[in-house]
Amino acid sequence: MASLNRVLFLVFVSVLITACMSLKTDIAPLPETYHADLEQWKEQRVETLKGPTNWLRLEGIYWMSEGENSFGSGEDQDLILPEGTIPAHAGVMILNEGVTTMRVAEGVQILHNGEPVTEMVMYDGGERYRAEHENLEWFIDNRGDTYGLRLYNKENPKADAFEGFPAYPVNPDWHLHAEFVPNSDSLSIILDNVIGEQVERYSPGRIRFTAEGERVELIAFEANSGLFIMFSDRTKETETYHAGRYLIIPFPDENGRTIIDFNRAYNPPCAFNIYTTCQLPPPGNRLDLMVTAGEKRPVEWQGL
Repeated sequence: MASLNRVLFLVFVSVLITACMSLKTDIAPLPETYHADLEQWKEQRVETLKGPTNWLRLEGIYWMSEGENSFGSGEDQDLILPEGTIPAHAGVMILNEGVTTMRVAEGVQILHNGEPVTEMVMYDGGERYRAEHENLEWFIDNRGDTYGLRLYNKENPKADAFEGFPAYPVNPDWHLHAEFVPNSDSLSIILDNVIGEQVERYSPGRIRFTAEGERVELIAFEANSGLFIMFSDRTKETETYHAGRYLIIPFPDENGRTIIDFNRAYNPPCAFNIYTTCQLPPPGNRLDLMVTAGEKRPVEWQGL
């Protein structure tokens, strides 16, 4: 009997050691080119955000009423654009049951595809056509049945000087092996956004991994370049954006294995621009962990 107990004890210890090793091996070794690749990713993110029509240069959204909406920099306009960037009266946006037509005021030069226009359909429910005046560029955006002029200002010294948001030092402990678990059926998740609306988004499955000794499961969504994760964690209380962060991870291999690297966690646009409608992490993706990796809360930028 003593011999049997000893055997059972050794089996228990072996299982325990194996389990602990399994938890430990979820930390994935960094590839030789890891730091160079991560630096390149950060530089690309900065350059993208500084792009002429990207989030750092989004000047505002000017909501329209049904019918005619005058626009320009004058205080008497329905859509008052930034002073000094466009004539006091630049034209009229005509909203008719979701179709928006722009009529340009006489003597004002507005371009579409580099050519002057006097009147054009900006949006008819399909493609969103763009127009420009000097450093301004705009198109028609909508949130449900509400339509507005989304304006970018390419002359923005603050965006020109942007070098990235604060971030944690690279932390190898947050470069993890992960398993993709596909949904057996199509699964649509109802998500809230920062302005209280609800949107529906398809989820192909979940990502499972171990972090800080805990098994974690996150809902994943589809993206062009990989699987898209929206998450929040306890650092939001003091150091990261209060509504959560985003992350793109590689598509899984044929065995369903991938890497989740929280050093690439980034701020959603609503963390640094008030004219956005970011989706929020689903309840299951709100972690009771301190994920001390990736971008921190933006400073000197106003978010929602």
